[in-house]
Amino acid sequence: MQSEDPRAARKAQRLALIQARTDMPAPARAAADHALGGHLARLLDTLAPASIGFCWPYRAEFDMRAVVTAWLRADASRWAALPVVGATGVPMRWRRWDPDVEMPLDRYGIPFPGDGPDLHPDLLLIPCNGFDARGYRIGYGAGHFDRTLAAMQPRPLAVGVAYELARLADTQPQAHDLPMDWLVTEAGAWPRGGG
Repeated sequence: MQSEDPRAARKAQRLALIQARTDMPAPARAAADHALGGHLARLLDTLAPASIGFCWPYRAEFDMRAVVTAWLRADASRWAALPVVGATGVPMRWRRWDPDVEMPLDRYGIPFPGDGPDLHPDLLLIPCNGFDARGYRIGYGAGHFDRTLAAMQPRPLAVGVAYELARLADTQPQAHDLPMDWLVTEAGAWPRGGG
């Protein structure tokens, strides 16, 4: 009997996790968003980065914009950036974001800063479709974040952001997968290996 194709199994798992997130009832999502936002804001206060990279919400991911906007307002010297996704196989670049910046859509339909120099944030907030306690995540399968983290020197602190329904016993990471340094859900925030 032939074993299941691991790539097909991972794709099916990814789609099931995205669907579960999409299907969250509105009251449960509102409660989770409130708790997750509080934990994320407190973690940013603790880690105290001068700059952060984050992602525009996609496919029912936690919307980080309110937390990032409040974090920016608390200190005028801080800055935030969004990723610019280039060609397949090329690390993402980061451009400065504020609520008034012009935002065209990329090939996935996700807004990104249309102009500005490439930046290097101190900390990246990285959405997770799935995650495990070791800090490994399941993304969308293209390897954008793993490639980007590997290329950025010095490497930014990587914080995985997800709902608890994305927690897995083992994501079965591939050789190229890089773990998050911290994880944040509506249940709390913890360093890799601590949750």
